[in-house]
Amino acid sequence: MSKATRATKALDAAGVSYVLHPYDYRADADAKGLQAAQALGLQPHTVLKTLMAWVDDRPVCVVIPCDRRVSLKKLASAYDGKSARMMEVADAERRTGYKVGGISPLGQQRQAPVLLETAALDATALWINAGQRGLLL
Repeated sequence: MSKATRATKALDAAGVSYVLHPYDYRADADAKGLQAAQALGLQPHTVLKTLMAWVDDRPVCVVIPCDRRVSLKKLASAYDGKSARMMEVADAERRTGYKVGGISPLGQQRQAPVLLETAALDATALWINAGQRGLLL
Protein backbone atom coordinates (compact mmCIF):
# COMPACT_ATOMS: atom_id res chain seq x y z
CA MET A 1 0.00 0.00 0.00
CA SER A 2 1.39 3.36 -1.03
CA LYS A 3 1.28 5.88 1.77
CA ALA A 4 2.02 9.01 -0.28
CA THR A 5 -1.22 10.41 -1.66
CA ARG A 6 -2.23 13.83 -2.93
CA ALA A 7 -3.84 14.38 0.50
CA THR A 8 -0.61 13.63 2.39
CA LYS A 9 1.42 15.66 -0.10
CA ALA A 10 -0.92 18.64 0.44
CA LEU A 11 -0.42 18.36 4.20
CA ASP A 12 3.35 18.00 3.77
CA ALA A 13 3.46 21.10 1.56
CA ALA A 14 1.48 23.05 4.18
CA GLY A 15 3.77 21.87 6.99
CA VAL A 16 0.96 20.05 8.78
CA SER A 17 1.93 16.99 10.80
CA TYR A 18 -0.24 13.88 10.77
CA VAL A 19 -0.16 10.18 11.57
CA LEU A 20 -1.25 7.53 9.07
CA HIS A 21 -3.52 4.72 10.21
CA PRO A 22 -3.73 1.81 7.74
CA TYR A 23 -6.53 -0.72 8.12
CA ASP A 24 -7.96 -3.66 6.19
CA TYR A 25 -10.41 -2.09 3.74
CA ARG A 26 -13.44 -4.24 2.99
CA ALA A 27 -15.04 -3.43 -0.35
CA ASP A 28 -18.12 -5.42 0.67
CA ALA A 29 -18.81 -3.30 3.77
CA ASP A 30 -22.13 -1.47 3.63
CA ALA A 31 -20.78 1.52 5.55
CA LYS A 32 -17.11 2.07 4.74
CA GLY A 33 -16.57 4.69 7.46
CA LEU A 34 -18.10 2.51 10.15
CA GLN A 35 -15.99 -0.41 8.95
CA ALA A 36 -12.86 1.78 9.22
CA ALA A 37 -13.81 2.91 12.73
CA GLN A 38 -14.37 -0.67 13.83
CA ALA A 39 -11.12 -1.90 12.24
CA LEU A 40 -9.12 0.78 14.07
CA GLY A 41 -11.07 0.61 17.34
CA LEU A 42 -12.27 4.22 17.02
CA GLN A 43 -15.53 5.85 18.03
CA PRO A 44 -17.64 6.32 14.86
CA HIS A 45 -18.31 10.01 15.56
CA THR A 46 -14.54 10.67 15.33
CA VAL A 47 -14.11 9.09 11.88
CA LEU A 48 -15.19 11.49 9.16
CA LYS A 49 -16.51 10.40 5.80
CA THR A 50 -16.13 12.47 2.66
CA LEU A 51 -19.12 12.63 0.35
CA MET A 52 -19.38 14.40 -2.99
CA ALA A 53 -22.63 16.08 -3.95
CA TRP A 54 -24.17 18.58 -6.31
CA VAL A 55 -26.04 21.63 -5.06
CA ASP A 56 -27.95 22.72 -8.13
CA ASP A 57 -25.07 22.36 -10.62
CA ARG A 58 -22.25 23.19 -8.20
CA PRO A 59 -19.97 20.49 -6.77
CA VAL A 60 -19.70 20.28 -2.99
CA CYS A 61 -17.53 18.14 -0.71
CA VAL A 62 -19.35 17.18 2.50
CA VAL A 63 -17.38 15.96 5.52
CA ILE A 64 -19.43 14.43 8.33
CA PRO A 65 -18.98 11.83 11.08
CA CYS A 66 -19.34 8.35 9.60
CA ASP A 67 -22.31 7.56 11.82
CA ARG A 68 -24.34 10.44 10.38
CA ARG A 69 -26.38 10.93 7.21
CA VAL A 70 -26.56 13.98 4.97
CA SER A 71 -29.82 15.88 4.74
CA LEU A 72 -29.95 16.93 1.10
CA LYS A 73 -32.49 19.61 1.95
CA LYS A 74 -30.17 21.13 4.58
CA LEU A 75 -27.20 20.81 2.23
CA ALA A 76 -28.99 22.76 -0.50
CA SER A 77 -30.00 25.39 2.04
CA ALA A 78 -26.41 25.77 3.31
CA TYR A 79 -25.36 26.80 -0.21
CA ASP A 80 -28.50 28.83 -0.99
CA GLY A 81 -29.45 26.21 -3.55
CA LYS A 82 -32.76 24.82 -4.66
CA SER A 83 -31.82 21.14 -4.58
CA ALA A 84 -28.97 18.79 -3.73
CA ARG A 85 -28.15 15.28 -4.85
CA MET A 86 -25.29 12.88 -4.29
CA MET A 87 -22.73 12.60 -7.09
CA GLU A 88 -22.62 9.44 -9.12
CA VAL A 89 -19.55 7.30 -8.39
CA ALA A 90 -17.94 8.04 -11.77
CA ASP A 91 -18.39 11.81 -11.32
CA ALA A 92 -16.98 11.75 -7.78
CA GLU A 93 -13.95 9.73 -8.86
CA ARG A 94 -13.31 11.88 -11.93
CA ARG A 95 -13.58 15.17 -10.01
CA THR A 96 -11.51 14.13 -7.00
CA GLY A 97 -9.03 11.76 -8.59
CA TYR A 98 -9.72 9.32 -5.76
CA LYS A 99 -11.64 6.04 -5.71
CA VAL A 100 -14.88 5.94 -3.73
CA GLY A 101 -13.96 4.52 -0.33
CA GLY A 102 -10.73 6.51 -0.49
CA ILE A 103 -11.94 10.05 -1.17
CA SER A 104 -10.26 12.71 0.94
CA PRO A 105 -11.32 16.34 1.24
CA LEU A 106 -7.62 17.18 0.83
CA GLY A 107 -5.69 17.21 -2.45
CA GLN A 108 -8.62 16.68 -4.78
CA GLN A 109 -7.84 17.08 -8.48
CA ARG A 110 -10.67 19.59 -8.86
CA GLN A 111 -11.23 20.92 -5.37
CA ALA A 112 -14.84 21.57 -4.45
CA PRO A 113 -15.93 23.78 -1.54
CA VAL A 114 -15.84 21.74 1.67
CA LEU A 115 -18.69 21.71 4.18
CA LEU A 116 -17.67 20.28 7.57
CA GLU A 117 -20.43 19.36 9.99
CA THR A 118 -19.82 21.41 13.12
CA ALA A 119 -20.68 18.45 15.38
CA ALA A 120 -17.36 16.95 14.28
CA LEU A 121 -15.53 19.76 16.05
CA ASP A 122 -16.66 18.46 19.46
CA ALA A 123 -14.18 15.57 19.27
CA THR A 124 -10.64 15.95 20.64
CA ALA A 125 -9.21 13.97 17.70
CA LEU A 126 -10.57 13.23 14.24
CA TRP A 127 -9.67 10.81 11.48
CA ILE A 128 -10.26 11.41 7.78
CA ASN A 129 -9.46 9.48 4.65
CA ALA A 130 -5.89 9.94 3.51
CA GLY A 131 -6.78 9.55 -0.16
CA GLN A 132 -6.49 5.81 -0.43
CA ARG A 133 -8.76 2.93 0.51
CA GLY A 134 -7.65 1.47 3.82
CA LEU A 135 -5.76 4.55 5.01
CA LEU A 136 -6.87 7.25 7.44
CA LEU A 137 -4.95 10.16 8.87
